[in-house]
Amino acid sequence: QAQLVESGGGLVQPGGSLRLSCLASGFTLDRYSVAWFRQAPGKEREGVSCINNNDDNTVYIDSVKGRFTISRDNAANTVYLQMNSLKPEDTAVYTCAALYGLCGTGYAYRGRGTQVTVSS
Repeated sequence: QAQLVESGGGLVQPGGSLRLSCLASGFTLDRYSVAWFRQAPGKEREGVSCINNNDDNTVYIDSVKGRFTISRDNAANTVYLQMNSLKPEDTAVYTCAALYGLCGTGYAYRGRGTQVTVSS
C-alpha cells in the first residue's frame, strides 16, 4: 500500500528549529516532485516548499525563504523540511505530497500531516 507519513513536528519556542520528515512506503519517492503544504487554523492551505523530481530544483514561498530548506535522501525514500528561526506564524499542520509532475502539479499521494506549534 502506497503511503506518505510525516513526522518531526512538535512544540518549539520562537527562534527554534525542527526537521520534518516525509517517508514514503510502497513506491519510490525520488520519481516524484514533493511538496510541503501547511494549514493554520482558520486559514487556507498554502504551499510552503517543493523539490522537483527531474533536477532537484527547489522553490519556497517568500515568508520561509532563508529559513526553511527542503532536501531528499533517496536511500531513505524520504524528503525533509528543515525549519530554522521558527516564528509563531509558522504554526500549522504540515503535510507532504508526492506530485504527478513538476512542482505546481496535482498530487498522487498525500500524508495526514504533522502539527508544528511555535510558542513561548
